[in-house]
Amino acid sequence: MRRIPLKAIPRKLGRKSELKRMRKAGWLPAEVYGKGVENLHVYISKKDFEKLPHGEAYLINLEVEGEKEPRVCIVKEVQTDWTGTNPIHVDLQDLTHTAEIEAEIPVHVVGTPKGLEKGGTLEIVMPTITVKAPPAKLPEVIEVDVSNLDLGDVIYVKDLPVPEGTKIMDNPDEVVIVLLEPEEETTGEEETAEGETAS
Repeated sequence: MRRIPLKAIPRKLGRKSELKRMRKAGWLPAEVYGKGVENLHVYISKKDFEKLPHGEAYLINLEVEGEKEPRVCIVKEVQTDWTGTNPIHVDLQDLTHTAEIEAEIPVHVVGTPKGLEKGGTLEIVMPTITVKAPPAKLPEVIEVDVSNLDLGDVIYVKDLPVPEGTKIMDNPDEVVIVLLEPEEETTGEEETAEGETAS
């Protein structure tokens, strides 16, 4: 899985004036915690945080000022203001001593279903899949080849390809992707007949 560097500087608690000043300067307060590690309060660049990818899984190499080695983290929670889009606080989970983690991995469709030529519609029922794996083995996406899908064909969770060492946590009988058959169009004569019957 891709690792993205993110710089952080230590943060002292209890100073509201400093927090306000740092936010104005473009910094986000963040909390770093995890199994076997002491909680750490830091600031991260809001600009760099907002550049992180959307729609794919990744790990963060958190480079904390004063520490020799980066911490491998994931974004656990993001608090926003009333608009719902402006981040104001971030929780990062330190995976240094974590054997396995659960993560939401996006489903990425490849290929063109052969049933599309027959009027079918491809529907992605589950856009993300929950998996459990060691941090280093987490896939960025789960690629699903839909080239052979015909009308009415379904891909279930149990049909998904996953790397060795990765376990899917969702119900294996859940529908992930389906190629819907085209809706039958009602002819004018049928509509007239239905109208006369109703009257």
